[in-house]
Amino acid sequence: MSQLKPFVNEILREFPVVIELPVVWGEMDAYKHVNNVVYFRYFESARLEYFRRLDWFRFEEQTGIGPILAATQCRFRRPLTYPDTISVGARVIDIADDRFTLQHKIVSHRLETLTTEGTGTVVTFHYPSQQKVPIPAEIRARISQLQGV
Repeated sequence: MSQLKPFVNEILREFPVVIELPVVWGEMDAYKHVNNVVYFRYFESARLEYFRRLDWFRFEEQTGIGPILAATQCRFRRPLTYPDTISVGARVIDIADDRFTLQHKIVSHRLETLTTEGTGTVVTFHYPSQQKVPIPAEIRARISQLQGV
């Protein structure tokens, strides 16, 4: 993350995955700030980048086991507005037998502060049988490697 701005580095230093996105005018609502639904798209973009770095999509092609979002939540601290650029972090903060929790944080470059926090519960799912399954050892190892633990 060394190429990120110092305040972004400070806020997201424990996040192995950080993406940068523009805030676009079309994301604004009638109250002149980013609509609440859009924050979940920001989280989704970071979550999918996390999965990409795990090479989970290839693993899913081979095994039929992929991620599925079971729950998500968001805490709005400061409103985002156009124009801006944001950095969105993703990291695993809890792991169980068949699920793990991703934490997300959003940092505004214009405001130079944390604006949003959230989590997503991801369940490992065998798509051919339509059933949840334990997290495969290979995915656990990839998470540990990405997280640096």
